Amino acid sequence: MSDRPEVTTASWPIAAVDVAGLASNLVGAVARLPFRTPWRGPSNPPRNLAVSTTRELTRSLFGYAASLPIDEFRALERVLDAVSGQVLLPLVASQGVKVEEDNLAGVPGLWFRPSPRRGDSENAPPISEGALSPGTIVYLHGGGYIGTSPRMYALFLAHLARVTFCAVFAADYRLAPEFPFPAAADDILAVTSHLVSGGLAPERLILAGDSGGGGLLGTVLRRISMNSKRRPAAVLLFSPEVSLTLSEDSITDNAPFDILPWNIPVNSYLHGIDPDDQRVDVLLDDLSGWPPTFLVYGGDEMFRDAIRLL
Repeated sequence: MSDRPEVTTASWPIAAVDVAGLASNLVGAVARLPFRTPWRGPSNPPRNLAVSTTRELTRSLFGYAASLPIDEFRALERVLDAVSGQVLLPLVASQGVKVEEDNLAGVPGLWFRPSPRRGDSENAPPISEGALSPGTIVYLHGGGYIGTSPRMYALFLAHLARVTFCAVFAADYRLAPEFPFPAAADDILAVTSHLVSGGLAPERLILAGDSGGGGLLGTVLRRISMNSKRRPAAVLLFSPEVSLTLSEDSITDNAPFDILPWNIPVNSYLHGIDPDDQRVDVLLDDLSGWPPTFLVYGGDEMFRDAIRLL
């Protein structure tokens, strides 16, 4: 996202100061951790400690990044994206997943293609969206409609490719506030139309997403149905942000437990659109036309109640 010519980013000196500020925030998060009795919880002490550490660090990252002016936010995002490319992509390659940059219908993104399945020839090419693949997954990354990138999701997407033997395309779709609703949905629809027009049968297309990407997926499915296009084979949703009213009890009840900041931003994405608008609120849509759907979430999530309604 930060590499787009329409996106303004802060200068490198300012970005360096912001990175130093983030590092200071993360150090503070670690310093606070022992006072939160991180070893206590529903599981064994090592797992509880890992969960508490992840929660504290992620909250500090999200909270700090959201406090920056947008040009500095994008500059920090560019740094984190570059670090992810240097650190995560080699790990993915070592696990037998091939990563390729691509541009589908003007939308940049990354392909994650698993190695041939057991029984296939050792000289077979990496699985692609072609005949060797049981299907193609178009993944909509999370980030509250405003941040993150496919590279930051590399380990998870590589795992998804390995366990499904599907080629996974993670779209680097446009984000708010530079590109508010409906730009992101337009990008995903352009990607899926490109794949189908290129010969991929809708019965072998899977849409997947988490957090804001999961909510965006609902908007995409609604537009597919409205345009009388053939629906994809299946949907995978991981902790989706399906309602933007943020009025459910779990938003406040689970704020102490979730990794998300308590003040979840949505206005920059909506850009004047009512959060109760059927185009952005999945719960207001007619779900009878949805394909088979896999949905997973945690009981301590802020989005829990809305997901249960879904």
